[in-house]
Amino acid sequence: MSTDIKKFQVQNIHPTAYYISEYISASEESSILSNVHAAPKPKWTQLSNRRLQNWGGIPHSNGMIAETIPTWLDHYLENIHRLDVMGGKRPNHVLVNEYLPGQGIMPHLDGSLFYPTITTISVGSHIILKFLEPQQDTSKVTPIFSLLLEPRSLLILQDSLFSKYLHCIEELKEDVLDDSVVNLSMCSEKYVKGSTVSRKARISLTIRHVPKTTSFKINIGNKR
Repeated sequence: MSTDIKKFQVQNIHPTAYYISEYISASEESSILSNVHAAPKPKWTQLSNRRLQNWGGIPHSNGMIAETIPTWLDHYLENIHRLDVMGGKRPNHVLVNEYLPGQGIMPHLDGSLFYPTITTISVGSHIILKFLEPQQDTSKVTPIFSLLLEPRSLLILQDSLFSKYLHCIEELKEDVLDDSVVNLSMCSEKYVKGSTVSRKARISLTIRHVPKTTSFKINIGNKR
């Protein structure tokens, strides 16, 4: 792991999270938003509570058929690779999620198809990511803490925050920055404890490594 990343570790929580405010510039954020929205309509998958794009292939238990990732996006995979947070493995997959105000995602784990590290770049808006502990012998979960993800930030999750504790985004249009938000001191001063912050449209780039891939390559657009 890069020595530099260790100074961004979120303290006093279950292992392990790293958080970098202003990881990318405002111009990079604008470029990402432009490229995401310029993707052809078939690239989007519409779900009930959000829409998404897969880049690099569709992860599958039988192996991901690798697709070429566009240059504008591969740049960020290379930057993440340089942080050396995936055991020397280069990221090869990006999930792009769009969250409009009031949209979210249910509590979940990312699963065994991925190397056990999640890296997420947020653009367009903040979000509150909640972490929950599953209770033994019941279907209940207990909230344990939250992280504020600012636009232009990078979040890295590993260890028990990847494998044990669920994470979710509540379906809200605004967020209260209360005592549950443990990384507020690592964020911009404009985010003040006790304040209420309205959401805007957010794009997240979840960058991961899929260990099991097939050698067969898909060439888009070569049908006759």
